[in-house]
Formats: sequence, C-alpha cells, structure tokens
Amino acid sequence: MDLFTIVTILIVLSAVFGYINVKYFKLPDTIGLMVGAILFTVVVTLIGYFDDRLLNMATDLISQIDFKKLLLDVMLSFLLFAGAIHTNFDQLKIQRYPILLFATFGVIVSTFLVGTITYGLLLLTGFEVPYIYCLLFGSLISPTDPIAVLGILKKAGAPKNLETKIVGESLFNDGVGVVVFLTIYSIAGGAGNDPSSHGSGFHFVDIARLFGQEVLGGIALGLLLGWITFRLLRSIDDYAVEVMITLAMVMGGYALALYLHLSGPLMIVVAGLFVGNNTVRDSAMSEITEQYVDKFWEILDVILNAILFILIGLEILVINLDGKYIMEGLILIPLVLLSRYVALSLPIQLYKKKLDFAPKTNLIMTWGGLRGGISIALALSLEDYMYRDLFVTITYVIVVFSILVQGLTIGKLVQRILGPPEPDAVVDHH
Repeated sequence: MDLFTIVTILIVLSAVFGYINVKYFKLPDTIGLMVGAILFTVVVTLIGYFDDRLLNMATDLISQIDFKKLLLDVMLSFLLFAGAIHTNFDQLKIQRYPILLFATFGVIVSTFLVGTITYGLLLLTGFEVPYIYCLLFGSLISPTDPIAVLGILKKAGAPKNLETKIVGESLFNDGVGVVVFLTIYSIAGGAGNDPSSHGSGFHFVDIARLFGQEVLGGIALGLLLGWITFRLLRSIDDYAVEVMITLAMVMGGYALALYLHLSGPLMIVVAGLFVGNNTVRDSAMSEITEQYVDKFWEILDVILNAILFILIGLEILVINLDGKYIMEGLILIPLVLLSRYVALSLPIQLYKKKLDFAPKTNLIMTWGGLRGGISIALALSLEDYMYRDLFVTITYVIVVFSILVQGLTIGKLVQRILGPPEPDAVVDHH
C-alpha cells in the first residue's frame, strides 16, 4: 500500500468519524474520534470471524505505519507549535516557575516512582523485569498530553491560571520526558541486545552531558529560530509568505534540532511561544496575517490530531492484548495517577500561596494530566528484549483509560470543585 493511499484512508476515516461524533456522539473532538476508531476496530474484528478480508486490510494498513516515526519525527513538531502559538504567554510567564518544576522535577520524580512501583508489582505478579526497563516505562508514561484536555478545560470554565499550568506543563514535559526516556534508553543499552552489558561504561558525566545538550541546546535553538522568524515576519507584510515562514521554521528547525542531537520538542515549544506572544504578534504581524497564521495552525492542528487519535484507536489491531498484560495495566492505572499526584505536590506547596493556586490544584492537575500518543510512540520504540510487548500493552491500557475516562470527567471535576463557569466567560486563545 503506497503512502498516498495510506494518507487518503486516514483522512477519509477522520472525516467519517468526525462527522459521526459531531452528529451523534457529541464528545470532545479527540475523544470522539478515538471512540469511533476503537468501535471500528471492534466491528472489523467481529466481521473477521466470518470474513477476514476487511480485518486483514485494516491490519495491513496499521502494520505499514511506523507510529513512533510518524508521531515523533513528523507530527509532533506541528502539534507542539500549534499548541505553543495559541498559549496565553502572559499567564505562562506568571506561572513559569511552577510550570518549570512540574515539567522537570515532576517528570523525573514521576519516572522513578512509576518505575519503582512497576518493578515491585511485576515481581509480585511473576514478571522478573530488570529495574532499568521499569524506569524506561516510568519515563515514557510520565509526559502528559496538552491537546485532548485543553478544549475540555475551556468548556468547563477552568480559571486561566489553572488552565495555563496544565497546558504549559504538558507542552514542556513532552520535550523533557522524551529527553529523560532517551537518557535512560542509552543507559539501558538501547543499541545492543546483550542485557548483561547494559549501562556499562555509561557514567554520570555522560548522562549530564546528554541531558544538558538536549534540553539547554533545544531551548537555545528555539530562542534563536523564534527570533529569526520574528525578524523575517516583521520585515514584510504578505500573509501567505508569512504563513510559509512559520511552516518552514517548524519543519526546518525540527530537522536541524534532530541533526544537532538537540531536543526538537523543546525547540519547537520555545520558538512557538516566542512567535505567539502578544508583543511579537503586535509588532511583526498585521491583523490579517495574524488571522491567517492562527487559522492555518488551528486547522492543521485539528487534522493532525484527528489522524493521531484515530491511529491510537486503530493500534489495537496490532498490539499483543495478552490478558495478563492487560491486568497489569489496569492495576497500574491508579498507581500511575498516585505517582503523578506525589510528583506534583512539592512544586504546588512551594508556590501555592505566592501565586494564589485554585483549590485542589493537585487533584485537578493529576486527573487532567492525560497520557497520549507520545507515550505509545515511545513504548513502540522499545527493543524486544526490553519487554516491549508487555510495556506496549500496559501503556495502551493506561492511555485509553486516560483519554476516555479522565478526559470525559475532568470537566465535571473542575466544575464540582470550583463551581460552574461564569455565564459571560470568554474563551481567549492568546
């Protein structure tokens, strides 16, 4: 099946499921699309018991898609830029210190908590998995997804400072989480297949250099490319060319970051926040340019998210749904949530009074920290000897629960704790 055919099928499915959701399900877009994809796979599987041609076609389609490469190397840059350019920069600046701690300290603490708990649970249930691979799982399940929860929080009337904390943390912890994963992956000996040699010759200095290069280098490159983009936008007034400049920055900048072994996700987030803040917008873009840039990235974001969440739903066709693996995933759901709650506690306590946090911020941020495509992509990148099938299934169970259950109830939780939204509340994209 050629690339054009695969893309065509995904776009058609996105349109069909999107229409069904808007017409009948009336769920938040990303959740409705994933529900449609999962129901589709169930129907295809049931039909397969009588005639397996459709099932074989669907399985063949998913098998030909490298989910990890598609998301991390292609889609992620567009999704993160679209999220960053529409983030309230002024609120983000006010909340920068807790967000920084959430996205760094929180991810690292969560990684070790989840890894240690997973190691103990697997031992108790008869799986002798080395601790380093459990840490790998902890690092891939710790990043949260800003996409699915953003629209839900807006509809729930969540306070702007709370919304900014959740979205800002998610934008940055995607990048930090990938760096933590790659660091632990290197220690685990991701390039080899001899478990006895994993971690040999890999010292703390190497870890610090790898982490610093990825994180600090990615941020520095993002600032540089954001500034160059700003200068280019300010020097002309042609909305079509200016939209292309932002697109070129995202694609070219991400490719450059990967070539230089810097964090592409962090680079994109920093550049997006730079270009999207109101000061740059007012001085570099005309009103019509600003409208076209916003609409272009909004539409691109909707299309790519539709494809992403449909792929998450369809992945069920190629995942090893072993009953024991599913049970491990179900047991780990509350334990992963508890680990996130603990990891967020210290930053929240440090800044709770100073920044006037909303009541029960920790509970809302824990339940609102949805897991998404990045976790699945990282799990799929594991080698077979890293207990890939086990961790892919566990990750899939947690992601599906996160999106369907947490995603559908976070709005009600916010309203229950903070009360209904003000009737004249206005949604502000900037």
